[in-house]
Amino acid sequence: MIRRTLTLLLAALVLVTGAGQAAQASGYRYWSFWDRDGDKWTYATQGPSTARPSDGDVQGFRFAVSEDSKDAARPRGAAVFAVICARTPAQDGKKRVALVIDFGTTADAPSGETPPARRTVCARVAPDATTAEALATVAKPLRYGTDALLCAIGGYPEQGCGEQVAGGDKSTTASPKSPSEASSSADSSSAEKKDASDDGPSLGLVAGIAVVAVLGAAAVWQARRRRG
Repeated sequence: MIRRTLTLLLAALVLVTGAGQAAQASGYRYWSFWDRDGDKWTYATQGPSTARPSDGDVQGFRFAVSEDSKDAARPRGAAVFAVICARTPAQDGKKRVALVIDFGTTADAPSGETPPARRTVCARVAPDATTAEALATVAKPLRYGTDALLCAIGGYPEQGCGEQVAGGDKSTTASPKSPSEASSSADSSSAEKKDASDDGPSLGLVAGIAVVAVLGAAAVWQARRRRG
């Protein structure tokens, strides 16, 4: 009997502690930048203001809440250059870049805003144009923060720029994220993995202490019962 009781309570400790850790998980709401490699998206190693795509390239943007580059949401839907740029003929002295702009889901949207429908557009620009310049020709208005951080495409979102989102509530923001942490670089992940709060004991710790106390009480009760 006592072994069964201890097993059940230990299992409860694992579950409650895990739930507490999950509740504290946080992410950042921002536009991530992607390169199309064959039939897959890869997280861009440069920001759109420095990347210089070649003629025929496909690049994507996705607005979402992500903890870091490893779990960032990819642009959705088909992304084929020949399809996206079918109505934009080649032109001497110009290059064509296919862009996929995914405004994300309602769950990732800032409070009070609704994400527009996903877009695919073909930008025809100068041969040395950056991705940001290509984007500006087809998806205005763009909004930038400090350090050239891309905050909005096509006017979405209306406010905010790489802000931190606390816990599981994606509509509630905490302290703003610095532009350098929210840049479209895969090197940013280490700066984004901070705990949501350092002001007191975590929910998991409190739950763990409570379960340990219950374990102790159960053991004492069982011991007294056996002596009796």
